[in-house]
Amino acid sequence: MTTSTTTPTDVATRGRHVAAPAPTGTSTGTPDGAAAWAAWHAERERSLREPHGWLTLTALHWVPESPTTFAGLPGQWWADGQGVHLRAAAADAIVPAGSQDALRGTHVQDVAEGASRIVATFVPDGADPASAVAVELVRRTGRYGLRVRDPRARARVAFEGVPTFAYDPAWVLDAPVRWYDEPVAEVVGGAQPGLEHHVQVVGEVDVVRDGVTTTLRLTGKPGGGATLLFTDPAPGVADWRILFVDRDATAHGRGGDLAGEGADGDAQPGQTLRLDLNRTLNLPYAFSDFGTCPQPVAGNVLPFSVEAGEKVPR
Repeated sequence: MTTSTTTPTDVATRGRHVAAPAPTGTSTGTPDGAAAWAAWHAERERSLREPHGWLTLTALHWVPESPTTFAGLPGQWWADGQGVHLRAAAADAIVPAGSQDALRGTHVQDVAEGASRIVATFVPDGADPASAVAVELVRRTGRYGLRVRDPRARARVAFEGVPTFAYDPAWVLDAPVRWYDEPVAEVVGGAQPGLEHHVQVVGEVDVVRDGVTTTLRLTGKPGGGATLLFTDPAPGVADWRILFVDRDATAHGRGGDLAGEGADGDAQPGQTLRLDLNRTLNLPYAFSDFGTCPQPVAGNVLPFSVEAGEKVPR
């Protein structure tokens, strides 16, 4: 997935709240954590404001097998075993990716399951040439879709920042983690009805509050980064949220004498993983109706409110 005005301080002020009691795991917030978080979230908002960032989605069209026109898109589009075809005339003024000239004839492009990429751009009649619309080809659950990214989208033009909870160092935790020796395949739903996502569970982490431990599973690729998708009952947040975690933040013996088992049952030394829940993000589906984001794996539900990170943006 691609991520792309108030200052971060304004956002935090708008999201100020009375902090909920902290989880009973090890809190590792530092005095300069708020400043680092503000700089990080400023970059997050800058990314969202990019000309073809997540604030620019205006449509999602599923491509049929017969040539079809879509409102607001030049040319005719259809899908078959080769990929997605675009037929256009010079007057359509649509430029395939990798070309400098408008298409005259038929062009075909493909994308792997679960992936996406920009396949064409065009400038709507009367629009500034700097405001070219991008057509993104996606493939989800065996279906091809066209996602329109328009820099003139109302969500981008009216963007004043993402509302957040105030930074709270009590939500920076070192939590027990167990990395699997081999990933476990799971199928989850998506933000669009009928979609399935094939994900890999690479480990699990324990979040403790009031003496109750909730085990959440981490997804990602073996040896690469990991993500934590979860739901919780916090007020004013999206149905599910995401936290990107750094596997390099795993430490042996930090946070107590811990022990666990890998997926194959082999004992592992005690490890903890740093979870800065202040950096919990909305997924793209929270900004428009056209995201295809995966849902959390079954059971990734916290029974308490995580009043940290981003709030629902709309």
